[in-house]
Amino acid sequence: MAGYLHGKKLDVKITLRYTVSVRFLKGEIKNRKAKMKSMETDDIEDIISPVTEPIVANDEGDELSTSTHQRITEAKAALVGQLLEEAVTLLERVRHLIGSSSDNANDFGRAMVVDDDADELQGRVVEGVFDGQKMVGADGKHYSVPANYASKSKLVEGDLLKLIITNRGAFVYKQIGPIARRRLLGTLHKNISDSDWCVKAEGWTYRILTASVTYFHGKEGDEVTVLVPESSESKWAAVENIIKKV
Repeated sequence: MAGYLHGKKLDVKITLRYTVSVRFLKGEIKNRKAKMKSMETDDIEDIISPVTEPIVANDEGDELSTSTHQRITEAKAALVGQLLEEAVTLLERVRHLIGSSSDNANDFGRAMVVDDDADELQGRVVEGVFDGQKMVGADGKHYSVPANYASKSKLVEGDLLKLIITNRGAFVYKQIGPIARRRLLGTLHKNISDSDWCVKAEGWTYRILTASVTYFHGKEGDEVTVLVPESSESKWAAVENIIKKV
């Protein structure tokens, strides 16, 4: 029950983070649209460079010259590009807030982001192996992997991951080499000593992420399908589904 309530509290935190982020993003976009709409010709041109050529009217005096129209069009295009760059930055901040949440309270505030489009980002790249909880990098260091991401992606011990640490300090993970898997059917248990969850299957005991149990609202004694490495031993298993007792 405590684990379930803990999960609910974290769901509320994630929802609040998402709601605040989306509202902030909508407000920023609305402000920038209003700014763009209210801009006069001279204001737009000032974004690029001061106008050195005077504006010339035609014979009727009510139209701008071709060169002036061209400058205004280029200025508007530049402004649109600027607004798009700002929108991308805002979206990254939203992903930053949402991705930093985790079912492990110690993970809050670590500014982790998970994104399938990791190849498009720039930053320091580290490749490593998932050990069931963290990524062991080729540099020998251990990097925390958000439990909600590992659970949702059903990462298995031995999977190859790529981590991009962006210039803003966000962590972006991508699975680049899934290990061969096999499926087992076992029973869900909770260790009395440390309150961690495990699955007993085919004579083996596998540790599992609490985030997975919380997501499926699992209880002790439930049947569990897990994924483990096909041809090697492992301490951890990835929860695929939980079959609740009637």
